[in-house]
Amino acid sequence: MGFAEETFDAVYAIEATVHAQSLEGVYHEIFKTLKPGGVFGVYEWLMTENYDATNVRHREIRLGIEQGNGISNMVKISEGLRAIEAAGFVLEMHEDLAKRDDPSPWYYPIAGDFKYMGSIWDFPTIARMTKLGRGLVHKFVWGLECLRIAPPGTNKSADNLALAADMLVEGAKLDLFTPMYLMVARKPLN
Repeated sequence: MGFAEETFDAVYAIEATVHAQSLEGVYHEIFKTLKPGGVFGVYEWLMTENYDATNVRHREIRLGIEQGNGISNMVKISEGLRAIEAAGFVLEMHEDLAKRDDPSPWYYPIAGDFKYMGSIWDFPTIARMTKLGRGLVHKFVWGLECLRIAPPGTNKSADNLALAADMLVEGAKLDLFTPMYLMVARKPLN
């Protein structure tokens, strides 16, 4: 990073560091920019401990999430915790916020399931992710691309995002993935 060492009192990252090639590497860079005693808070996308790399379906889900969201390599929660400590931090707290009790799961806007509708205002959000809604959007984007209003590849990008949404929902339902893993750590004083 382009910051001098020991510049900041606190650093936070929200759904960003998952795009780095190595969590330990990016956490180490953050560690260097913090003053002694500084705090780092990160909201991380991670695979849960239920993820099994030998299970073909689990790998398909992970790959779908990674490809559709521009992630090079998602790791398990245990690896994320190891990475933050290996970077030099002392972990003060960590929690999967997706596990908190909530009437609607975090993925309800992309699930395309009206059972999660909390009010009439949720209707357009959920409707666009139903099979019919996605089909209409697909045709609309294809039309924009054919008319050269949208650049070539827009429809393929939309398809990748739709696949990613499906994999995010399936990964969450199978408890293989969380986009809400909170870690708060401190750089030691010495």
